[in-house]
Amino acid sequence: MAARRKTSTRQPAKKPCPDCQAGQTSESFQVGGRRKRLSGDRQEALCLTCLGTGHAPD
Repeated sequence: MAARRKTSTRQPAKKPCPDCQAGQTSESFQVGGRRKRLSGDRQEALCLTCLGTGHAPD
């Protein structure tokens, strides 16, 4: 009796996150002592939708 061949199941392709492209988003930030001014610079932040994976949550 021949050994049975096992077939592997493919996992479905992961969908990209709708809010980011690579797991990170850019945000503006405030600077200053008392009067918080919005800075023209941007900083990278972790995407809270996908938690940095870049794939849409299930």
